[in-house]
Amino acid sequence: MDLLALAQDPTVWVALLTLIVMEVVLGIDNLIFISILTNKLPEHQRERARRIGIGLALIMRLGLLATVAWIVQLTQPVITILGNEFSWKDIILIAGGLFLVWKATKEIHHAMDPVDHKDNMVGSAATVSYGGVIAQILLLDLVFSIDSIITAVGMTPHVPIMVIAVVVAVTVMLLAANPLANFIEKNPTIVMLALSFLMLIGTTLIAEGMGFHVPKGYVYAAMAFSALVELLNMLSRNARRKKA
Repeated sequence: MDLLALAQDPTVWVALLTLIVMEVVLGIDNLIFISILTNKLPEHQRERARRIGIGLALIMRLGLLATVAWIVQLTQPVITILGNEFSWKDIILIAGGLFLVWKATKEIHHAMDPVDHKDNMVGSAATVSYGGVIAQILLLDLVFSIDSIITAVGMTPHVPIMVIAVVVAVTVMLLAANPLANFIEKNPTIVMLALSFLMLIGTTLIAEGMGFHVPKGYVYAAMAFSALVELLNMLSRNARRKKA
């Protein structure tokens, strides 16, 4: 089907809008991780690192879209352990989930015990490696990109629709990156909430890789409710400070 025929098909527009929303929502996970990591860098390097991280996410997603046939094969079982079959997608999701849980746990531990620097997630702002941050962003970009593209393949068979949805979603991420990172930096309690989100997302990835389907609507509803509660707490604290 050519582009003109696609543009004239109402179901294609519905699929496009649905996929854009889905890709934007899935991109939130990636954006939170990028924001937390880049905030560890010196201030003059943060924006550049965010742009590089999000740019790599776009390149990776478009590159994976060019190999859709290969991506689909990632869902085929390649190994059986204790009667359970695992595909490359499952293995990648489990590895990425373990990485997220480990990183979030380390950073939460450091926040609770800031004197114990050996358990810091990515070091202090003065010692963290710029290349190390980019490498970690690239690693998680790969996990989130594969999950994103497999989701897109399951929603529509039209590659042009997938490309448009991915480009729009990554553009939204690019526009939201600095405001989100600055908001997280200025509100310490938000950092802990974001790290909890990363731990939840990592646990969900591990569950998905193990064959336990967790409806993403439930996960994001829980995250939205938690964010709303934290917002109310922030408003309450601000009101008390103004009154004092």
